[in-house]
Amino acid sequence: MRPPQLSNIASVLKEEIARLVRRQFRSETETLKKASSRYRTDIAALKRRIEPLEKKISRLEKMVPKNVAPTADKESETKLRFKPQGVRAQRTRLELSAREMGALVGVSAQTIYNWEAGTSRPKAEQLAVFAAVRKMGKREVKERLDQMQAD
Repeated sequence: MRPPQLSNIASVLKEEIARLVRRQFRSETETLKKASSRYRTDIAALKRRIEPLEKKISRLEKMVPKNVAPTADKESETKLRFKPQGVRAQRTRLELSAREMGALVGVSAQTIYNWEAGTSRPKAEQLAVFAAVRKMGKREVKERLDQMQAD
């Protein structure tokens, strides 16, 4: 058995350590609580700012007509031919990347690369749109791309 003094010292020491740990823990968590509260306030303020902006965007979208892809006239649709080299030539002439050309035609950049390589062919609708793009000049293409990015 321990002498009474040693058990008393051990319990006092244990209580003092626990008190110091609680105090340290309280100070650490207090700063976290303050930061968390501040973040919640900031998030709430941002949500209040976003709501009217989303409503305004919705109203504006309803006012603006949907972005219409270029279309070809009906008589030229029947005479359309496709050559893989023609896709590359058009991209070069218009100074477009495959991504930009794909955005104009409504396909991915990989699809444009496949057309150029001859591994795939455009569908009839895509071919008609491509023919319409062929009739455009550089300025018109750039304007249409800018318009698409703005939407």
